[in-house]
Amino acid sequence: MPTPELDLHLDGFEAADPQTERAFWITIGVCQDELLPLAEHHSPSGTNSFYVLHDSAATWGHPGDPQIVALHLQRDVTAKTFRFEAKTLPLASMAQSWLIHRGCPATAIDLNPDLGPAPADEATRALELRLMGDGDHFAYGYSYTRDDPNDWVTVVALRAMDERAPSPFRVVVEEVDTETWTHTLREGGFATVEEALQWCDERIAGTAGPLPPVRPATSFTRPAARPMAPAARPPGRSR
Repeated sequence: MPTPELDLHLDGFEAADPQTERAFWITIGVCQDELLPLAEHHSPSGTNSFYVLHDSAATWGHPGDPQIVALHLQRDVTAKTFRFEAKTLPLASMAQSWLIHRGCPATAIDLNPDLGPAPADEATRALELRLMGDGDHFAYGYSYTRDDPNDWVTVVALRAMDERAPSPFRVVVEEVDTETWTHTLREGGFATVEEALQWCDERIAGTAGPLPPVRPATSFTRPAARPMAPAARPPGRSR
Protein backbone atom coordinates (compact mmCIF):
# COMPACT_ATOMS: atom_id res chain seq x y z
CA MET A 1 0.00 0.00 0.00
CA PRO A 2 1.51 3.40 -0.97
CA THR A 3 2.16 5.84 1.84
CA PRO A 4 -0.53 8.53 1.82
CA GLU A 5 0.59 12.11 1.32
CA LEU A 6 -0.64 14.88 3.57
CA ASP A 7 -3.26 17.03 1.82
CA LEU A 8 -4.21 20.06 3.91
CA HIS A 9 -6.96 21.14 1.47
CA LEU A 10 -5.66 24.71 1.48
CA ASP A 11 -5.45 25.34 -2.27
CA GLY A 12 -6.77 28.85 -2.86
CA PHE A 13 -6.60 29.71 0.86
CA GLU A 14 -4.15 31.98 2.65
CA ALA A 15 -3.43 32.54 6.32
CA ALA A 16 -5.80 34.94 8.07
CA ASP A 17 -2.95 37.24 9.13
CA PRO A 18 0.86 37.43 9.10
CA GLN A 19 1.12 35.95 12.60
CA THR A 20 -0.88 32.89 11.55
CA GLU A 21 1.18 32.54 8.37
CA ARG A 22 4.45 32.62 10.30
CA ALA A 23 3.26 30.24 13.02
CA PHE A 24 1.85 27.79 10.45
CA TRP A 25 5.10 27.72 8.51
CA ILE A 26 7.14 27.07 11.66
CA THR A 27 4.75 24.44 13.04
CA ILE A 28 3.55 22.64 9.92
CA GLY A 29 4.88 24.03 6.66
CA VAL A 30 8.59 23.56 7.24
CA CYS A 31 8.15 19.84 8.02
CA GLN A 32 5.04 19.07 5.94
CA ASP A 33 6.85 16.48 3.81
CA GLU A 34 7.73 14.55 6.99
CA LEU A 35 4.16 14.47 8.36
CA LEU A 36 2.24 11.22 7.78
CA PRO A 37 -1.55 11.44 8.20
CA LEU A 38 -2.53 8.62 10.57
CA ALA A 39 -6.13 9.87 10.73
CA GLU A 40 -8.08 12.79 9.30
CA HIS A 41 -11.61 14.14 9.17
CA HIS A 42 -13.07 17.01 7.15
CA SER A 43 -16.39 18.64 7.97
CA PRO A 44 -18.96 18.53 5.13
CA SER A 45 -18.99 22.33 4.99
CA GLY A 46 -15.23 22.44 4.46
CA THR A 47 -14.75 24.79 7.41
CA ASN A 48 -12.86 22.37 9.67
CA SER A 49 -10.26 19.66 9.19
CA PHE A 50 -8.76 17.49 11.91
CA TYR A 51 -5.54 15.49 11.58
CA VAL A 52 -3.49 13.04 13.62
CA LEU A 53 0.00 13.21 12.13
CA HIS A 54 3.22 11.31 12.70
CA ASP A 55 6.32 13.50 12.47
CA SER A 56 9.08 11.24 11.19
CA ALA A 57 11.63 14.05 11.51
CA ALA A 58 11.22 14.06 15.31
CA THR A 59 13.44 11.00 15.60
CA TRP A 60 16.38 13.18 14.50
CA GLY A 61 15.59 15.96 16.96
CA HIS A 62 16.07 16.18 20.69
CA PRO A 63 16.16 12.66 22.25
CA GLY A 64 12.77 11.71 23.62
CA ASP A 65 10.74 14.28 21.70
CA PRO A 66 7.10 13.28 21.05
CA GLN A 67 6.35 12.30 17.46
CA ILE A 68 2.59 12.86 17.12
CA VAL A 69 1.02 16.14 15.99
CA ALA A 70 -2.67 17.01 16.40
CA LEU A 71 -3.76 19.63 13.87
CA HIS A 72 -7.07 21.51 13.68
CA LEU A 73 -7.55 23.68 10.59
CA GLN A 74 -10.31 26.29 10.60
CA ARG A 75 -11.26 27.80 7.21
CA ASP A 76 -13.32 30.85 6.29
CA VAL A 77 -14.69 29.54 3.00
CA THR A 78 -16.03 32.97 2.05
CA ALA A 79 -12.87 34.98 2.71
CA LYS A 80 -10.66 32.05 1.63
CA THR A 81 -8.52 32.33 4.77
CA PHE A 82 -7.56 29.85 7.47
CA ARG A 83 -6.44 29.65 11.07
CA PHE A 84 -5.11 26.64 12.95
CA GLU A 85 -4.33 25.03 16.28
CA ALA A 86 -1.67 22.36 16.70
CA LYS A 87 -0.20 20.40 19.57
CA THR A 88 2.61 17.88 19.72
CA LEU A 89 1.76 14.87 21.87
CA PRO A 90 3.39 11.51 22.66
CA LEU A 91 0.46 9.17 21.87
CA ALA A 92 -2.00 9.02 19.01
CA SER A 93 -4.89 8.49 21.44
CA MET A 94 -3.96 11.74 23.20
CA ALA A 95 -4.01 13.55 19.85
CA GLN A 96 -7.42 12.07 19.10
CA SER A 97 -8.69 13.28 22.48
CA TRP A 98 -7.31 16.79 21.83
CA LEU A 99 -9.13 16.94 18.49
CA ILE A 100 -12.38 15.50 19.87
CA HIS A 101 -12.46 18.23 22.49
CA ARG A 102 -12.15 20.78 19.67
CA GLY A 103 -15.20 19.54 17.83
CA CYS A 104 -14.07 16.50 15.85
CA PRO A 105 -16.66 13.69 15.96
CA ALA A 106 -15.24 10.88 18.07
CA THR A 107 -16.25 8.25 15.51
CA ALA A 108 -14.61 10.10 12.62
CA ILE A 109 -10.95 10.17 13.68
CA ASP A 110 -10.05 6.47 13.78
CA LEU A 111 -6.44 5.66 12.96
CA ASN A 112 -5.59 4.11 9.60
CA PRO A 113 -4.87 0.46 10.52
CA ASP A 114 -2.32 0.17 7.70
CA LEU A 115 -0.07 2.93 9.04
CA GLY A 116 0.90 1.84 12.53
CA PRO A 117 1.27 -1.15 14.85
CA ALA A 118 -2.06 -2.71 15.76
CA PRO A 119 -3.23 -3.00 19.39
CA ALA A 120 -1.89 -6.26 20.79
CA ASP A 121 -4.80 -6.95 23.14
CA GLU A 122 -8.13 -5.77 24.54
CA ALA A 123 -6.44 -4.01 27.47
CA THR A 124 -4.64 -1.78 24.99
CA ARG A 125 -7.82 -1.03 23.06
CA ALA A 126 -9.72 -0.22 26.25
CA LEU A 127 -7.09 2.19 27.56
CA GLU A 128 -6.83 3.92 24.18
CA LEU A 129 -10.60 4.47 24.17
CA ARG A 130 -10.48 5.88 27.69
CA LEU A 131 -7.67 8.26 26.76
CA MET A 132 -9.60 9.38 23.68
CA GLY A 133 -12.84 10.02 25.54
CA ASP A 134 -11.68 11.28 28.91
CA GLY A 135 -8.11 12.31 28.29
CA ASP A 136 -8.74 15.86 29.48
CA HIS A 137 -9.42 14.49 32.97
CA PHE A 138 -5.60 14.33 33.26
CA ALA A 139 -2.96 16.89 32.35
CA TYR A 140 0.08 15.92 30.29
CA GLY A 141 3.29 16.69 32.14
CA TYR A 142 6.23 14.69 30.74
CA SER A 143 7.00 12.13 28.07
CA TYR A 144 9.89 10.32 26.44
CA THR A 145 9.69 8.49 23.11
CA ARG A 146 12.36 6.07 21.95
CA ASP A 147 11.92 4.38 18.56
CA ASP A 148 14.82 1.96 18.87
CA PRO A 149 13.65 -1.30 17.22
CA ASN A 150 15.18 -3.24 20.13
CA ASP A 151 13.16 -1.27 22.71
CA TRP A 152 10.51 0.89 21.11
CA VAL A 153 8.79 2.61 24.02
CA THR A 154 6.95 5.78 25.00
CA VAL A 155 6.40 6.78 28.63
CA VAL A 156 3.95 9.52 29.58
CA ALA A 157 3.43 11.06 33.02
CA LEU A 158 0.01 12.56 33.74
CA ARG A 159 -1.49 14.49 36.65
CA ALA A 160 -5.13 14.28 37.73
CA MET A 161 -7.08 17.50 37.25
CA ASP A 162 -9.13 16.48 40.30
CA GLU A 163 -6.81 16.67 43.31
CA ARG A 164 -9.05 14.21 45.17
CA ALA A 165 -8.50 11.44 42.63
CA PRO A 166 -6.87 8.23 43.90
CA SER A 167 -3.40 7.69 42.42
CA PRO A 168 -3.23 11.36 41.37
CA PHE A 169 -0.20 10.76 39.16
CA ARG A 170 -0.32 8.23 36.36
CA VAL A 171 2.21 6.77 33.97
CA VAL A 172 1.07 5.40 30.62
CA VAL A 173 3.53 3.16 28.75
CA GLU A 174 3.33 2.20 25.09
CA GLU A 175 5.64 -0.58 23.89
CA VAL A 176 5.94 -1.62 20.24
CA ASP A 177 6.82 -5.17 19.20
CA THR A 178 8.61 -4.69 15.89
CA GLU A 179 8.48 -8.41 15.04
CA THR A 180 4.68 -8.72 15.26
CA TRP A 181 4.11 -5.00 14.51
CA THR A 182 1.75 -4.63 17.44
CA HIS A 183 1.75 -2.35 20.48
CA THR A 184 0.63 -2.56 24.08
CA LEU A 185 -0.55 0.28 26.30
CA ARG A 186 -0.48 0.00 30.09
CA GLU A 187 -1.13 2.37 32.99
CA GLY A 188 0.23 2.66 36.54
CA GLY A 189 -0.70 4.84 39.49
CA PHE A 190 1.59 6.86 41.78
CA ALA A 191 1.09 8.99 44.88
CA THR A 192 3.67 11.66 43.95
CA VAL A 193 5.09 13.22 40.83
CA GLU A 194 8.60 12.23 41.94
CA GLU A 195 7.65 8.55 42.03
CA ALA A 196 6.02 8.76 38.61
CA LEU A 197 9.01 10.46 37.00
CA GLN A 198 11.46 8.10 38.67
CA TRP A 199 9.61 5.12 37.20
CA CYS A 200 9.73 6.77 33.75
CA ASP A 201 13.49 7.29 34.07
CA GLU A 202 13.99 3.68 35.19
CA ARG A 203 11.89 2.34 32.30
CA ILE A 204 13.98 4.25 29.77
CA ALA A 205 17.11 2.93 31.48
CA GLY A 206 15.72 -0.61 31.40
CA THR A 207 15.71 -1.03 35.19
CA ALA A 208 12.05 -0.42 36.08
CA GLY A 209 9.95 -2.94 37.94
CA PRO A 210 6.27 -3.59 37.15
CA LEU A 211 3.91 -0.63 37.01
CA PRO A 212 2.08 -0.21 40.33
CA PRO A 213 -1.66 -0.74 39.95
CA VAL A 214 -4.16 2.09 39.69
CA ARG A 215 -7.01 2.17 42.18
CA PRO A 216 -9.78 2.41 41.20
CA ALA A 217 -9.14 0.61 37.92
CA THR A 218 -11.37 2.96 35.91
CA SER A 219 -8.75 5.68 36.17
CA PHE A 220 -9.97 7.89 33.35
CA THR A 221 -13.68 7.67 34.15
CA ARG A 222 -15.15 11.12 34.74
CA PRO A 223 -17.86 11.65 37.40
CA ALA A 224 -21.16 12.09 35.57
CA ALA A 225 -21.72 15.66 36.77
CA ARG A 226 -18.16 16.86 36.31
CA PRO A 227 -17.80 19.52 33.56
CA MET A 228 -14.98 19.23 31.08
CA ALA A 229 -11.89 21.29 31.83
CA PRO A 230 -9.18 22.16 29.32
CA ALA A 231 -5.97 20.21 29.75
CA ALA A 232 -3.05 22.20 31.11
CA ARG A 233 0.61 21.31 31.35
CA PRO A 234 1.42 20.80 35.04
CA PRO A 235 4.53 21.96 36.80
CA GLY A 236 7.36 19.42 36.46
CA ARG A 237 10.41 18.68 34.44
CA SER A 238 10.80 19.92 30.93
CA ARG A 239 11.81 17.63 28.12
